Amino acid sequence: MNFMKKILLLSLSLAPFSTVYCVTNDAQQPINIESKTQNFDMKKNTIIFDGDVVITQGSIKINADKVIILRQKGKKEIINAYGNPMKFHQVLDNGKPIDGQANQAHYDLGNEFLTLTGNAKLKQMDSSVEANKITYDVKKQQLKAAKQNTSSRVKTILIPTQLNNK
Repeated sequence: MNFMKKILLLSLSLAPFSTVYCVTNDAQQPINIESKTQNFDMKKNTIIFDGDVVITQGSIKINADKVIILRQKGKKEIINAYGNPMKFHQVLDNGKPIDGQANQAHYDLGNEFLTLTGNAKLKQMDSSVEANKITYDVKKQQLKAAKQNTSSRVKTILIPTQLNNK
């Protein structure tokens, strides 16, 4: 069940708005996963948590309708979370909260690449990014946001005093 901890990398990868990229105490805390149903398919190397899924570890909290973890032979896990929207909350070491939401979150642990799709939003205090799709390359620390069609636009709000205060 050690690979279950990797679901929390989904939450840690949402830190592009912060100069702090890891939360010291959260990684050491127990992982609690609650859902209406939990299905482990050993042949397909899949774990499905379905129905009002709540995952907590320290200050991290993830709420989703469904979470699917796929273990690939010789590779790291792929995690998909679904909701209307799925939501995430964490308090970073500097005390600043970070929140995220989307209809779907896809996290490839091997490539350390996060994709939020469908009404995606990342927020830290009063600064935020809203788009149909937000991608974050953890290794490169690159965030990209895009709307689905040309008639809509990505919305970003930055509060300089909040971003500069550590």
